[in-house]
Amino acid sequence: MNPPDATPADAPRGQPSPFTVLIPARLASTRLPDKPLADLGGAPMVVRVAQRALQSSATRCVVAADSPAIVSACRQHGIEAVLTRADHASGSDRLAEACEQLNLAGDAIVVNVQGDEPLIEPSLIDAVARLLARRPDASMSTAAHPIHSVADFTNPNVVKVVLDARQFALYFSRAPIPWWRDGFAHGVGTLPQPGPLRHVGIYGYRAGFLRRFPGLSQAPVEVGEALEQLRALWHGYRIAVHVTEHAPGPGVDTPEDLARVRRLFTA
Repeated sequence: MNPPDATPADAPRGQPSPFTVLIPARLASTRLPDKPLADLGGAPMVVRVAQRALQSSATRCVVAADSPAIVSACRQHGIEAVLTRADHASGSDRLAEACEQLNLAGDAIVVNVQGDEPLIEPSLIDAVARLLARRPDASMSTAAHPIHSVADFTNPNVVKVVLDARQFALYFSRAPIPWWRDGFAHGVGTLPQPGPLRHVGIYGYRAGFLRRFPGLSQAPVEVGEALEQLRALWHGYRIAVHVTEHAPGPGVDTPEDLARVRRLFTA
């Protein structure tokens, strides 16, 4: 694996090819009900996410919603939105339907930006799109950044990724990977070398693959780890990974997260 601050020979450069940002949004949330509509400085959170995405080089940004209330809120703020079925099992299922509704060509590049990332960096969106455009041997692209603390390395809520020599993902896990042979000898007090990488939940797809993805059978490792991207690896598809030095802005999963991000929008 290249060190985290290295620039691989095929790292993305220049302007990305045309691409569409799709933002899945659903009202149901066990930890934060009606999360997409939570107010952030006078606008719903999903609108704030779309506004950030529109600062990228995307030619189009569309919210794929499961509720007319989300669609209405987006349109009131000038954000394009489509209404998808409410019974989709995952965000990728929702985006596959959105691709059909939008009549996106099979080779069109789509970047999935999560609807609870109002501080997403537009440059990261560009980098993920650009990487997929430059890697025809990849079916997906995503991002990662270096882990600097043992607490994050051992936290099962922090997803780790290990890469091969060409910056393709070898495996994603909630476990601390890569692990070194003597890692348990004296307790986990240090990080392994080469340094571990934290996966960032942003994805690039070609629309044709995104349409096929929900029809792929679930992988046993996907079920065990509760990580949908493992389905692609299990079926032999490649995921190219953009490594950035900096962690993305905080997402919103809990009421505490929401309060913290709200302070940033009202400061």
